[in-house]
Amino acid sequence: MKQLMLLFSFSLLFTNCNSSYTKKKKIGLIVQKAMVVSAKVEASKIGSDILKRGGNAYDAMIATHFALAVAYPVAGNIGGGGFMIYRNNDGTKGALDFREKAPISAHKNMYLDSAGTIIKNKSTLGANAVGIPGSVAGAFKVYERFGSIPFKALIQPAIDLARNGFKITKKQAISLNNTAKKFQKVNTYKTLFEAKWKEGALLKQEELAQTLERIRDFGRAGFYEGKTAELFVKYVAQLGGVISREDLQKYTAIWRKPITFEYKDYQITSMTLPSSGGICLAQILKSIAPYNVSDIEHNSTKYIQLLTEASRRSYADRAHFLGDIDFVNVPIDSLTATDYINQRMQSFSWDKATPSSEVSHGKILGHESDETTHYSIIDQFGNAVSVTTTLNTGYGSKVVVKGAGFILNNEMDDFSSKPGVPNVYGLVGSKANAIAPEKRMLSSMTPTIVEKNGKLKMVLGTPGGSTIITSILQNILNVVEYNMGMQESVDQPRFHHQWLPDIIRMEPEGFNSKTKTTLKTLGYTIYEKKTLVIGKVDAILVLPNGSLEGGADARGDDAAVGF
Repeated sequence: MKQLMLLFSFSLLFTNCNSSYTKKKKIGLIVQKAMVVSAKVEASKIGSDILKRGGNAYDAMIATHFALAVAYPVAGNIGGGGFMIYRNNDGTKGALDFREKAPISAHKNMYLDSAGTIIKNKSTLGANAVGIPGSVAGAFKVYERFGSIPFKALIQPAIDLARNGFKITKKQAISLNNTAKKFQKVNTYKTLFEAKWKEGALLKQEELAQTLERIRDFGRAGFYEGKTAELFVKYVAQLGGVISREDLQKYTAIWRKPITFEYKDYQITSMTLPSSGGICLAQILKSIAPYNVSDIEHNSTKYIQLLTEASRRSYADRAHFLGDIDFVNVPIDSLTATDYINQRMQSFSWDKATPSSEVSHGKILGHESDETTHYSIIDQFGNAVSVTTTLNTGYGSKVVVKGAGFILNNEMDDFSSKPGVPNVYGLVGSKANAIAPEKRMLSSMTPTIVEKNGKLKMVLGTPGGSTIITSILQNILNVVEYNMGMQESVDQPRFHHQWLPDIIRMEPEGFNSKTKTTLKTLGYTIYEKKTLVIGKVDAILVLPNGSLEGGADARGDDAAVGF
């Protein structure tokens, strides 16, 4: 069995006799013991090599995490944050929150002018968009609890990759070249990302290598204190930002209780607040549970309609109720209660769309980036981790710390800069997600683990900003309702609805004209765009015989590696 599977070609097969688009079935890499699936083959291989050396899934998580910070600068990072869901081989589960936080000096009106109008680009571009990074703290939190081999061995491959370089792909070359002007606009020096890149060019990052060496040698303090912190704070201040040494020193990652719920015969574990992913996923799946989903043709009009209406109601609740649970009292149990969800779906009709203008949040008793990244790992011991991490939009704030070589996030845009005004992903928020000092911004990241009868079934996650939740939803249903394999599932075209704007986003050429025409007749607005990609899912499926099938998304440069 080959140990390495590069991307499948993203070829499409259409049939006229089916009301939905049919994907030519492909089988992903199948291995017997362990697997890593991530956005770049270099990172997947580094993680897999750690497993081969006897490391566990958590060791591989750390190695993969730092490798992505080097090989996938658009989203992999040490200057951002994220979430991890884990399941140990004894069935115990948990969640780690290493989401970014607002600076101590942040305030709710910091992106508004004197007239109360949002200042364009201030929360998305440049030093004022930056939240306090959590990625490095998250890696050390994982290592302290679960690490089994020396930390230096886990980070050294990333150091070597940064120093010696890696060959960029065609997609990376296009992405970097398209972002060059924004790097120029934001930074006071010419960053190494501003070259005219071509496929196969070698990207070496010596300053980043030295930063990673300080983390290797001094641990967490190698990032949040000392020279790296000094370079970070000094450069952000030079660019007009407000992050202080105290902000960095005070940052902590937090172990949290994940969202767990049942969907028919399956047990699903996903991320809790400040990620909205687990709550929204639970709401949507519970909303459709009363229906015989497997009897509805996949990606047909009725299938899209059912998921759209369930998603519409969940995203409306998201906008009103959800925020950082360390700051806001969110009634999670009430929002995911079956009775509440059934009541929310009472207004659903197969005969017509329910306009979002007629759907508000429910009455109860009690965002991300298109350039987020995800990786899934199962080790030879039966442990599993699902990790989603991000800079928010592609290359985050576009700020590259001078002398340290790493890119900073623009996660402050995931707060509600002004209640009722959408962010860069069109997501609307309320005062529950208003900016406050040291508060974590609401997220859509949805790292997820699925079990059946108490046994591990699937590990999955994706980037995609507000589309993350619906991408995970559809991949779970592809497997559990339509009996697809992992790669077959990942290859399927996807659609998305998020309450506002009131449109169904569809991957171009993925759905036939009859389906779209019928949806329009029922009152739905369809939005397609040639460049539109909804998520890049990286997932692992445990097959009935115990072997593992990887699903590496061909929408990116994603790859599965294992043994």
